[in-house]
Amino acid sequence: MIRHLAIASLLAAFAASTASADTLREALVSTYQANPTLTGQRESLKATDAGVAIARSAGRPTVTGTVGVTRDLTRSGRFDTGLSKGPFLVGGVDVNMPLFQGGTVKNDIKAAKSRVEAGRANLRAVEGDVFVEAVSAYMDVIRARATSELNANNVKVLDTNLQATRDRFEIGDVTRTDVAQSEARLSLARSRLIFAQGAQVTAEENYRRVIGRNPGQLQPPPPLPPFPATADEAVRIALSNNPDLIAAAKQAEAAGYDVNSVRGTRLPTVSAIASGDFASTTSGETGGIDRSGTATSIGIQSRIPLYQGGLPGARIRQSQALEGQALEARIASERTVVANTRSAFAEYKSALDGIQSNDVAVKANELALEGVRAENSVGNRTILDILNAEQELLNSQVTLVTAQRDAYVAGFALLAAMGHAEARDLGLDGGALYDPVAHFNSVQHRISDWSDGPAPKPVGTSTVGTPAQNANVTTKLDPLLTTPVDTDTPNPPVAPK
Repeated sequence: MIRHLAIASLLAAFAASTASADTLREALVSTYQANPTLTGQRESLKATDAGVAIARSAGRPTVTGTVGVTRDLTRSGRFDTGLSKGPFLVGGVDVNMPLFQGGTVKNDIKAAKSRVEAGRANLRAVEGDVFVEAVSAYMDVIRARATSELNANNVKVLDTNLQATRDRFEIGDVTRTDVAQSEARLSLARSRLIFAQGAQVTAEENYRRVIGRNPGQLQPPPPLPPFPATADEAVRIALSNNPDLIAAAKQAEAAGYDVNSVRGTRLPTVSAIASGDFASTTSGETGGIDRSGTATSIGIQSRIPLYQGGLPGARIRQSQALEGQALEARIASERTVVANTRSAFAEYKSALDGIQSNDVAVKANELALEGVRAENSVGNRTILDILNAEQELLNSQVTLVTAQRDAYVAGFALLAAMGHAEARDLGLDGGALYDPVAHFNSVQHRISDWSDGPAPKPVGTSTVGTPAQNANVTTKLDPLLTTPVDTDTPNPPVAPK
């Protein structure tokens, strides 16, 4: 019930997002369709699907044909019959139908199916991880652009302050020390702006790597759905739905079938066999014997292993050890899921608290700056007091933007930990979702030796674009600096509701 409520809330949130370009919804659609990590995992699952058909093939009949042409070169002694030396045309067909394989085929099929289910869970896990990475990249760009804008505005304010301080120095209202302090603070602000712009470029390139295109004007993200009230409730949901845990359990199940399969190698095998042979003497004397003839036979053949040099026992011990490893991996995955869920829950809650505290700090620093400037005008405050107040305001604004980013990313990571951050939960409008079951059903029963799949072609998009493709972000020279500044107006900080 909780899962359905969470999914319904998330669908409603995404449906309410703006339809303009570069929304978080559209970024996730682009990621789902063409992120190479995700598309590569789909191909990996297809390879796992083939394991079922491979296991089934061991229980199907095999048909082998032989054909050849021979000629005797020399004959002497008792071999010299005076008959034709050829050439001789010979051919044959052998059919082998396994009847009993000691249970190996049955267990191999079960193991392969369990690994397919594990592969589907792994695909879900990768999908969730890639979406978390995409959300993080999206929010990083918003934060980096907001931080660059805040620092750029700070440079402009400090430049204005410096001009005013110099004017006051000319009339003897302030000292050279005040001018030097203003110059130093402006130079420091310019340096911080340069670093902020570098961080913005890094964030935009990471966005391009994950999502596959340059970030345009990014819309604020939609609100996240309601979360469980406690970390324990979030953990309970995660233990039921987390795909990493499901995958680990299925891998352990497959390892158990592997043990049973190897045990079957100690048992007898029974096969039905049939063969047909044809021979023909194409020329020469045959001594009255027909030039051609055929022979057919059928029978049942059993192979009874009596001693195999200890190989079955060694392979069983090996399989049991691997099963033990898989069981331990399941426990390790469970620990990781619990830890990640609790960590994401705590980070989300702390980030929300941080947003509230930093919002208060920003408002308080705005009032403090206004008061310091007023007190400076009557001589009760120094220029340094103004500079410090401006810096404190900038720091609180940047911290608020960071807290907003951290809250949204931690919240989405919590969704992923609970198994609710996949395309089927988000209701993305990018066409039909990839259906791993459809591919599995189309290949698991194929019996033709000639049923190849289509030639593989890359689905993920390349980010090595043409200049025209990369032209949506233009730059200009800031008159206060000699460094490129993005002309797009960054998004204002938006706290998740």
